[in-house]
Amino acid sequence: MYKSSMFHVLLVCAVMLFACGQGERSIWSKEKANEWYASKPWMRGSDFIPSTAINQLEMWQAATFDSATIDRELGYAEGIGLNTMRVYLHHLPWVEDAAGFKGRMTKYLEIAKKHGISTIFVFFDDCWNDNPASGPQPAPKPGIHNSGWVRDPGSAIHTSPKLADTLETYVKDVMKTFANDDRIVLWDLYNEPGNSNYGNQSMDLLQKVFHWGREANPSQPLSAGVWLPALADLNKFQLENSDVITYHNYNDEHAHQEAIDTLRKFGRPLICTEYMARTRNSRFDNILPLLKKEKIAAINWGLVAGKTNTKYAWNDPKPNGDEPAVWFHDIFWPDGKPYDSTEVNLIKSLTK
Repeated sequence: MYKSSMFHVLLVCAVMLFACGQGERSIWSKEKANEWYASKPWMRGSDFIPSTAINQLEMWQAATFDSATIDRELGYAEGIGLNTMRVYLHHLPWVEDAAGFKGRMTKYLEIAKKHGISTIFVFFDDCWNDNPASGPQPAPKPGIHNSGWVRDPGSAIHTSPKLADTLETYVKDVMKTFANDDRIVLWDLYNEPGNSNYGNQSMDLLQKVFHWGREANPSQPLSAGVWLPALADLNKFQLENSDVITYHNYNDEHAHQEAIDTLRKFGRPLICTEYMARTRNSRFDNILPLLKKEKIAAINWGLVAGKTNTKYAWNDPKPNGDEPAVWFHDIFWPDGKPYDSTEVNLIKSLTK
């Protein structure tokens, strides 16, 4: 009798665990990932924020969502043959008004599709300023790269663990709403985890967002890009749990090729979600042809110079606001004039 009852309890537990497991899809097989990638055109584009927004909040909050500028500037991208934009979200506008936030995402996707552009959405980010706050955002600091960019969620996740409940609801709500939207090519779950000296402190949220993404079970692949070799534990988790491999590289063509050769060993499609910093010798003329030859999706940082000040280098501020001798990022002035017409002609020649 005892053995029979015990068997029954174990059987019920096993069934419950199996049922729970059905709600979370597994990582894509290499075969599925490569078939998915082969069905796509060569993806090339930029990390995009309209020139009128200093950060993700100013892009997505209702009061400052600028569809006219988004439309105009994605037109610049279409004009030179770019077909993919990587766009950062932020949970705070969703907290303020979830339906309105998703409505603005829909509006963005409508504009992007009109210009023949697919979208990579980014959820979390460990870069730049801590303690993001809703409402009016600060003016740019003259000559300072990304002076107003904000982390998501920032250090609050380490001091207020219950924030994770809000973030889980946010991620699942957004992802399920757009789970079968073919205008979205990829969910980039976490930008540069471990940045801002967080290191392995970011592992908990990184693990959670992959778990939430698997439970949401979208049709699009999930990934979080590797960016710093020293973050061995985070890199290992990212590479083992991403459906397709995404990465950042701001080095010259020789170092970039070495990174490609290393990542190829994982047997999954490669998508470079950040490159092109002119003063670091990561340029369009030496990197974009390499990525096209290697059949790697190529997403450079920055489309239009604006309030983010990313034409200024990370390590070379110009507090007096002087124009940098060489732009660090970005392709166009706000009026659509190319920073470098030779560069734009090269891009056009590669994106025919």
